[in-house]
Amino acid sequence: MVTMKLGSKPEIFVLQGLTWRCMTELESDVVVEVGEMSFYLHKFPLLSRSGVLQRMISEYQAPEDGGMCTLQLDDIPGGAKAFELAARFCYDVKIELNALNVVCLRCAAEYLRMTDDYAEGNLITQAESFLADVLANWKDSIKALETCEGVLPTAEDLHIVSRCITALASKACASDGAACPSQAAAIAVKSASHERDALWNGIGSGGTPRGGGAGAAAVSSGMDWWYEDVSFLSLPMFKRLIQAMEGKGMRAESIAGAIMFYAGRFLPGLKRNTSFSNASFSGDCGAGSRSITPRAASVSAPSEGDQRYFLEEIVALLPAKKGVASTRFLLGMLRTAMLLHASPLCRENLERRIGAQLEDASLDDLLVPNLGYTVETLYDIDCVQRILDYFMSSTDGLGTGYTSPAVVEEGSLGVPQAGSPSSLSPITMVAKLMDGYLAEVAPDTNLKLPKFQALAAVVPDYARPVDDGIYRAMDIYLKSHPWLSESEREQLCRLMNCQKLSLEACTHAAQNERLPLRVVVQVLFFEQLRLRTSIAGWFFVSGNAAGDGAQPHPGGNAIVPKGSTTAGQTERDADADDGKGSELPAEAITDVKARVSELEKECLSMKQEIRRLGRPRRSWSLLSRKCGFGTKVQQAQPAMSGK
Repeated sequence: MVTMKLGSKPEIFVLQGLTWRCMTELESDVVVEVGEMSFYLHKFPLLSRSGVLQRMISEYQAPEDGGMCTLQLDDIPGGAKAFELAARFCYDVKIELNALNVVCLRCAAEYLRMTDDYAEGNLITQAESFLADVLANWKDSIKALETCEGVLPTAEDLHIVSRCITALASKACASDGAACPSQAAAIAVKSASHERDALWNGIGSGGTPRGGGAGAAAVSSGMDWWYEDVSFLSLPMFKRLIQAMEGKGMRAESIAGAIMFYAGRFLPGLKRNTSFSNASFSGDCGAGSRSITPRAASVSAPSEGDQRYFLEEIVALLPAKKGVASTRFLLGMLRTAMLLHASPLCRENLERRIGAQLEDASLDDLLVPNLGYTVETLYDIDCVQRILDYFMSSTDGLGTGYTSPAVVEEGSLGVPQAGSPSSLSPITMVAKLMDGYLAEVAPDTNLKLPKFQALAAVVPDYARPVDDGIYRAMDIYLKSHPWLSESEREQLCRLMNCQKLSLEACTHAAQNERLPLRVVVQVLFFEQLRLRTSIAGWFFVSGNAAGDGAQPHPGGNAIVPKGSTTAGQTERDADADDGKGSELPAEAITDVKARVSELEKECLSMKQEIRRLGRPRRSWSLLSRKCGFGTKVQQAQPAMSGK
């Protein structure tokens, strides 16, 4: 901290209770009262430095009974502490200026009119000179700006507040994007990770968030060095500083990080294990003059109105750019907004922001408790429905062509691979997230079937490479709602595509007594047809492998039929002198036979599962015809004729 020493005389002031006395050979002839403090001083030192004291002493009319000249200065900026320093300066007693007292002293000097018209190098000149040194240092500028709170509006009139904010904004913007060597390690922000075991279908109830926790911006230690310093400012000062930084071109990521850090400190509702009484707020409840003073040592718990105003201001202050604020932080703000009954505009703003980056959300944070006046379900399903609708209608949603349905070759019943590009798209990530969410809310017996269906149907079918997640959610819902009729169960199962279930899910569904019989038949039929098609294809390959014209595909185990060539094979044929085709290695034929054997075992296992159902073969045949599968089975039989 920079300092400046003024005066040359030793200490002559003595404090006696609430009275300051100047211990000199001359008796005091004037008393200056500032609040509860009284200062017994001498007229001449005051007259020679202060224009206001000079006027007040000259206009003072002594009472008839006599007595010492008494002056009242209750409205001096900085109070008794500032006047004490000004009085010492008038007596040329040694004082030390620093970042914590220069603002108050400068405002008091302006009030007392201690200009160079009365004495050269007066207090205003000295304070202004030192204030320039204070604003050249980041830490001192922060302290000076904090002390401006106690001397408003004089500090505003003297442009001290704006000068401090400009200095701070310039320094922060100058280091934006580069580490600050002296303060890079001042903060260590850690975000909690929630890791749980994955379920059988790969959907867990939580995961490590991408965006970090509330108040913990995902930034490096070299870019967030100023976050903690500015977080001790009051809300009005913080807002003005952030707006000044935006005006100077600071990156939206840095601004959002500072806002998240600030909100995380004073909105304990962002953390589920804290209470609102832990926040540090102070100030009146007037919307135009609210003040939140973080460093208040002892203040009462903030009112709901103060917290609501604080939250709405923070939401409005967030940059509009997508992704700069973490989804976890936004969901925490939304929960708090619901708890505090924030304005509908504020909640809609948060829901739209969350919807625009829903793919970055974690399941734990998406489980928003139902805090409405009419609580029907444990979690706020309607809120998640709106967020999902915003995601689907956002600029990154269907309007820009999210990964469209994969073009499946005719006759192919295979499930898309997890590593395909479509599984990495945002809408696929949201589909997996929604499947996990549906599984979490499904046990709620108050969750009506139409609401469950409406939420599940928002995500299109092509967004799910595998339907294991939606099947699991449906199974949990059926288990928790055993009173559903057969038609309602069939209606619910329309959300699932039986052709996109994994072998493990198919095995589970075939033995699931909660599923309608029609759905079980569909599952068994498509799985059987898939296995038969695979076996027929392998037999076709095996038959061609025995011929002279079959050749192995250079990129895998598939066999290229006679008469078709690849680009690499054509080039090799052109370079060959003998013109003879290569023969299939014996190892490849052995692998084909082994694979066919495995598929036969799987097919036999599936037939055994069908027999366990205990129904005659003829009833399955009739039911298959009613479901419309008879013609498809007949068409599939020729493909198996090679067996």
